[in-house]
Amino acid sequence: MITVTVFGLGFVGLTTALGFADMGYKVYGVDIDAGRKDTLRKGELPFSEPHMRDVLREQLGKNFTVTDDPASAVRESEYIFYCVGTPYSEDGSADLRYLFSAIDSTVDALVNEYGDPIDGNIRLMITKSTIPPSTTSDKIVPYVASKGKISKNIGIANNPEFLREGHCWDDFMNADRIIVGCDDDRTKDMMDVLYRPMNVPKFFVSHNTGEFIKYLSNTILATLISYSNEMATIADTIGGIDIPKAFNILHMDKRWNGCAMTSYVYPGCGYGGYCLPKDTNAMLAQSKNRGFEPQILKEVIATNENRPRMMANMISNGLDKNNRIGILGLSFKPGSDDVRDTPALKIIKELQKKGYEKISAYDPVANKEFSLRYPEIKITIRDNMKELYDESDVMVIVTAWNEFRMIREYGNKRVIDCRYML
Repeated sequence: MITVTVFGLGFVGLTTALGFADMGYKVYGVDIDAGRKDTLRKGELPFSEPHMRDVLREQLGKNFTVTDDPASAVRESEYIFYCVGTPYSEDGSADLRYLFSAIDSTVDALVNEYGDPIDGNIRLMITKSTIPPSTTSDKIVPYVASKGKISKNIGIANNPEFLREGHCWDDFMNADRIIVGCDDDRTKDMMDVLYRPMNVPKFFVSHNTGEFIKYLSNTILATLISYSNEMATIADTIGGIDIPKAFNILHMDKRWNGCAMTSYVYPGCGYGGYCLPKDTNAMLAQSKNRGFEPQILKEVIATNENRPRMMANMISNGLDKNNRIGILGLSFKPGSDDVRDTPALKIIKELQKKGYEKISAYDPVANKEFSLRYPEIKITIRDNMKELYDESDVMVIVTAWNEFRMIREYGNKRVIDCRYML
């Protein structure tokens, strides 16, 4: 039986672990967060994600084990996946400390006290975390090589993920492509065996190409969002333009061919969450470090950073500071409780800077997560939309949850639709 160890049990890591377990592989999950491990062992998810809890409960104790002994798991595994966080630093570059910590744990488990390999088995170290192009070839490969004899028994690959929060399980099990960045036939053959049960096109490319494809994907999505927001600002400046209708008619162009990408070609509050902000900044930093400053990407980021301020200006226009503002939505997108880098937080901060202290909010799933992650933000959290509506003077739609479409049924209070969904 194929055995896999997965470092990091967030959205990507847990989906990867359960996906391989569902294929019949033996999978060990490793995480440094004791609370997260306890939650998973109880058959509960540490975040909101459709279908995943049922899969977790089916595979827990069967093919999937949350372990406190990563060394034993690594020694038993042929495939070691790294799905740890790669947040961006102050200069925008990717912070790789968690990745290299997990690599150290792997190598330490595979050598004896004299630094010699514990056995002759071949193992693959596969980075699924998003890392800037050239990281594998310029940093990971030399680092592993510096560990001595063990490097001959290790294959190194990157295997970027293309998961959407709220759709993680379906995106993994019904992937449209599998990308493997590897530079030797042995690694290619082992990765081909691993993914053989999935009837999905597989592309084996160089290390740098594999990493670049992930950034190519995320930066085009960010560009579409920032472009749409800038065009909406132009439309507001000109006036007399039905912005939602204009964009919906744009989507009818047959060159889009009815694709889901049109969901990114629509104005809103700016992109947020974990991936797009860090990946656009990391790509910009990586390119600048190599001597080229990409102007389009630079403006994509600047447009996104300015968007919450523009939304706050729109909300505060003519609004008395004694009025209570009701914020509808705290997660960065509907279908998720993820509040990392959420536009809601930035808009609330901008409003508070302007002197608006009476702010209440409601989100269908993210109330608790927002309060836990941002305890310094002093707002009132309400349990339902009607309660929020009754106490507020003006309502602001910040996250495009479907239930917010019924807000007009509650009365005729002013509603500022930052998501252009009404």
